[in-house]
Amino acid sequence: MAIEGLESVDLEEQRAELKAVLESTEFVRAPTLAHLLSYVCEKFFAGEANRIKEYSIGVEVFHRGASFDQDSDSIVRVHANRLRKRLAEYYAGEGAGHALRICIPVGQYVPKFLTVGSQTPAGGTCPPVGPDAAKPAAEKVANRLSKKWVRVALVAAILAAPLMGLIWFLLRQPAHSGQAVELGQAAARSGEMQFGPPVGQEIRVLAGANRSFVDHAGKLWEADAWFSGGTAVKSAGLHIWRTQEQGFFRTSRQGQFRYDIPLKKGIYELRLHFAETVYSPESSSTGGEGSRIMTVRANGRTLLAGFDVVADAGASHTADVKVFPEIAPAADGVLHLEFSGENGGAAILSAIEILPGVHGHILPVRVLPRQTPYYSNDSRWWSPDNYFQGGQLAVYSAPASGTDDPDLYEAERWGNFTYAIPVSPGKYTVTLYFAARHADSNRSPAEGGQSEPGVRRVFNVFCNGQALLQNFDVTKEAQRKDALVKTFNGLAPNAQGKLLLSFVPVEGYATVSGIEVLPQ
Repeated sequence: MAIEGLESVDLEEQRAELKAVLESTEFVRAPTLAHLLSYVCEKFFAGEANRIKEYSIGVEVFHRGASFDQDSDSIVRVHANRLRKRLAEYYAGEGAGHALRICIPVGQYVPKFLTVGSQTPAGGTCPPVGPDAAKPAAEKVANRLSKKWVRVALVAAILAAPLMGLIWFLLRQPAHSGQAVELGQAAARSGEMQFGPPVGQEIRVLAGANRSFVDHAGKLWEADAWFSGGTAVKSAGLHIWRTQEQGFFRTSRQGQFRYDIPLKKGIYELRLHFAETVYSPESSSTGGEGSRIMTVRANGRTLLAGFDVVADAGASHTADVKVFPEIAPAADGVLHLEFSGENGGAAILSAIEILPGVHGHILPVRVLPRQTPYYSNDSRWWSPDNYFQGGQLAVYSAPASGTDDPDLYEAERWGNFTYAIPVSPGKYTVTLYFAARHADSNRSPAEGGQSEPGVRRVFNVFCNGQALLQNFDVTKEAQRKDALVKTFNGLAPNAQGKLLLSFVPVEGYATVSGIEVLPQ
């Protein structure tokens, strides 16, 4: 009698789970998402996970044809984002009792089959599964405590109740509304706000676009809305520097125009995205700096005056981001943004991003040189690679030593390169993450070629021309471990609102595995 192997049992269970999901109410009403889920799972079952790519999905599922351009057409990312949300809704409702669950990690298309109580796959951003998945963090901690310590916690909570009541009373008083601000600022200074962006309304609008777009971070950008005036313009397929999102800059709104965006009461961080796609030194004898000057106002207040995108970004066809903290809607509950060209010219805008903000400073910036976002062991969210120019990406097979979060160091940008991190005026702490790679110097061929073992890496690091590290030998500094962290305080942006980090080789190549920027 044959004994059924574990692999066949797993496959049978996985197929059964897929069948249950596809027959559910959530997916019967969404045939396109059901077709997409069935496609990626069947490829996975057939051992063809390496063929589950954005291009193949666009061609085989959405019938885009052999000329499908995934940079300018985000249909796959849009539907994958919707599929992740639909799966989350299913497992929060009809499929809540299932022991096996299907997940599509952000930035990927290969499905994961997770059992209740399992951990999120390395490098993935699937929601946790298990009986505690939907519980608040405090409740999860309480479940891990002994009954004795739970009783102690309850007693402490009872004793703290009068104090909490007093705080609630003070916050309810209009005359003391400023105390709520102080509490928020204190929380931010203590680092509590650094574990993720504040919860609240988020708005992302892609100027001039007639359809939505999902970026490498899994963020959804809506088609153009709330505008009046100007013209939607499609640009030629030119390469845009300092971004992975080439399709993001294929459209813009140009002319004299405004956006009137309804917002809930609160404090927001406004991020305006630009790229000069018309004027450049190559386009005409007068292209480049000085070809387009513009003014931007928010609720009548001038945010940018005499603004030249080319001069600010440092070149044409270069992504440029301007960051404005402490933005609030006007008395009518609307944020009024005005864009006007000077000297008879036209203003230009690529996108508007509005995030829940904090008082006094911008949100943290964390960037990893990789294609997808990442949640580190301390629950901090890291953006996929952004703001860079020059260098190459490399991914390593061996985990970095000397750290409890080796996945944070699995990739690097190497060569001679820069990062232009957009910030608002103020002082910042910049932390750079390096990996020496004592055990493994073999790069994935798809991610930047290979290097030879034993090659030294000595380089300089500058911030706006100021030397942060000189003749920095990452292998020597790290000694026997791989992971190495360097922190620098009191750094200020340049006149263009950038922390321009330059990594310049001295011997071999420069390298970095992560960049973190925190307001002081």
